[in-house]
Order: sequence, then C-alpha cells, then structure tokens
Amino acid sequence: MASPPATRMGERRMRRELAERTVEGRRVQVNMAESPLGWLASRGLVSPRQLAAGERLRADYERAALAPSVTMRWSPRVDGGGGAADPTTARIAAKRRFDAVMAAAGPGLQDVAWRVICAGEGLPVAEKALGWPARAGRLVLLLALDRMADHYGPG
Repeated sequence: MASPPATRMGERRMRRELAERTVEGRRVQVNMAESPLGWLASRGLVSPRQLAAGERLRADYERAALAPSVTMRWSPRVDGGGGAADPTTARIAAKRRFDAVMAAAGPGLQDVAWRVICAGEGLPVAEKALGWPARAGRLVLLLALDRMADHYGPG
C-alpha cells in the first residue's frame, strides 16, 4: 500500500535534512534541522562555504570542551576508547583554532556567531539577547561566516 502524498513529502524532507558526515574518522548521520545554522542552510539562506566554516567552528568549540560541563570529566577514558592524539593536546589545539577564527570574525560579529553556531540559539533569540532589531542577525551572521570562511581558506 502506498503512503499518502503528505507522508512521502515529509519523508523526503527528512532525508534531505539528514546528511552523512565524517566525524573523527567515523561516518555519522546528522540532522541538519537540529542546529540553527543547519536550518538556515537547508533553506538556502547560507552558502555551502559559510556552512562549512560554521561547522568547523562548532567542531573546534566542541573539541576544545568550551561548553559548560554538568558531569565529571574522566582524564583517561574509562571505556577504553581513545585516539592516537593526546586528548589534552587536541583540546588545546582546538581552543587555539577557535580563538583564531573568532578573532578573524572580529568584534561585533563574533557575538552572534558564537550564539547561533556554538550555543545553538535561534536567530530571533540571539537578536533579542543582543538588543538588535528583528532580522538584523542574519546579515551580521553571514558577514561573520564569510570572514571565518576567508580565515579557513579553501578546502
């Protein structure tokens, strides 16, 4: 029995929003609609180059463990896993890359970039928190993403 047209459209949209990514040598499926940047990209409001720059920033933010932690961090991994690189060295390198790209974005642009890309706030929430008029955040975010993409260079 065939699915109703509305269900098939929903399935197609979900497949389009799911993207395969390689994260630390493993292939994972990512729901692009989960992040505000992914939501903008899925609607064609952010270029692939800008999306790549934002994803690199978020990856460095997460690798550097800059987000607030609510649990204990175990220095040697308890599960026996781990990569070839020392976790502390990798975290420091990620923090340096994060700081460099945020400096490249510049003051005034890095605020909205951090809120949307790293903290996962939606544009309306970020605009309100920064005291900006509605719909001003996307323009500033696009400028920040362009500067970050220039910093990262091609590739």
